[in-house]
Amino acid sequence: MRVMLKASMDTEKANELIRSGKMADLLKAHLERIRPEAAYFGAENGKRTCYLVLDLQDSSDMPKLAEPFFMELGAGVQFSPVMNVDDLQRGLAQLG
Repeated sequence: MRVMLKASMDTEKANELIRSGKMADLLKAHLERIRPEAAYFGAENGKRTCYLVLDLQDSSDMPKLAEPFFMELGAGVQFSPVMNVDDLQRGLAQLG
């Protein structure tokens, strides 16, 4: 199932990683491990936030995706089901 993982980073932890020069490498390593379909970064509610679109094979994959954001960035993490255009078209076709 396609999901969007939203991770809102703790400001102080993110500041420390940026000051130490480790933020770019940390995010690069996470993205290489996770391999999202899409990745976007911005600010939401005053916090650095990343939005990753993933094809989740099983709900048991959620901890391995979320824990690094919790542990290394002190992030709040949310998973939301999402669809691309093809998914939407298939769903609408089932309505009859």
